[in-house]
Amino acid sequence: MSCDFIAQANLGVQGLHPYQPGKPIEELQRELGVEHVVKLASNENPLGPSPKVVAACSAAAQDICRYPDASGFELKKALSAYLSVDAELFTLGNGSNDVLDLIARTFLQPGTSAVYSQHGFIVYPIAVKACGARAIVTPAKQWGHDLTAMAAAVEVDTKVIFIANPNNPTGTSFARAEFTDFMAQVPAHVVVVLDEAYVEFNDGEDQLDGVTLLPQYDNLIVTRTFSKAWGLAALRVGYAVAGQQITDLLNRVRAPFNVNSMALVAAEAVLADADYLAQSRAVNHDGMQQLTTGLEKLGVTFIPSAGNFIAAEFRGDVMAIYQKLLEQGVIVRPVGVYEMPQHLRISVGLESENTLLLQALAKVLGEQV
Repeated sequence: MSCDFIAQANLGVQGLHPYQPGKPIEELQRELGVEHVVKLASNENPLGPSPKVVAACSAAAQDICRYPDASGFELKKALSAYLSVDAELFTLGNGSNDVLDLIARTFLQPGTSAVYSQHGFIVYPIAVKACGARAIVTPAKQWGHDLTAMAAAVEVDTKVIFIANPNNPTGTSFARAEFTDFMAQVPAHVVVVLDEAYVEFNDGEDQLDGVTLLPQYDNLIVTRTFSKAWGLAALRVGYAVAGQQITDLLNRVRAPFNVNSMALVAAEAVLADADYLAQSRAVNHDGMQQLTTGLEKLGVTFIPSAGNFIAAEFRGDVMAIYQKLLEQGVIVRPVGVYEMPQHLRISVGLESENTLLLQALAKVLGEQV
């Protein structure tokens, strides 16, 4: 006897679609038989891991028969020193996505709502709807967050606001003054989640560093990740920083051992590698200049980005352009799911990888003419 298990799921989950990650290199090699592949689809760090990380993981491999430290004591201690924040105010997660989900599960339920922006990170609607909460989506302003509109969108049942700075996939960002003006308009009981997954790449004027604002706002949560600038995407480790009450609540729902031992020691090691972070920023800065100059020469418009990626806009059949790039061994990311059907998101790679992308793109666009 069959059963409609979709109908048995909660209403929020019924309306969801699985998260679609960037195409893996191995998948493209299997599908098209392409040997040399450049992946510029998932905003990964093209440098590879820090040597200090490799050494730390090698040493930790002797104890993989043991459970990790569930409290993450040493990593929290290292984060505390790095950010000048009390170690008790950190919540560790299996990537910052895990932390975003923890926040949603802690504060949202049927009968409540959450605010986020059009073109915002796709995990926000997934986390909100999975809890059975109502999504309030505010229109974007020049592809970025309209903070005034987001504050005005708060309703009686609103519990959480999700904000990304810089935002993925648009790369847009806002300054510290804009954010403090926004916070002055938000009711004190509404939790504001400032997602700073790409903060290390943002070097604009009046740059916002959410961690420095935590003493001013009891309702602020700052989330960050080691997957981007720190080069630990495969190990999945992120964290939230917030006041004591919020941190206590998040740790009530956090799964035991949600960060593995390799991730813990790797994150601690890379925090101590200032040269690696400086190199990551430098490679991204130079690569972004290379890509923007190359796209301009090809007549391709794009959204100025404060991250390690750029959203480029194309005329015509974008998915055909994407497919032809795949055939040349270049993986980028379609972002139609973000209501950006004419854009492809391109991660910043090494100089040689950026060159291959631009050469492949020139060939594809030349064939269209």
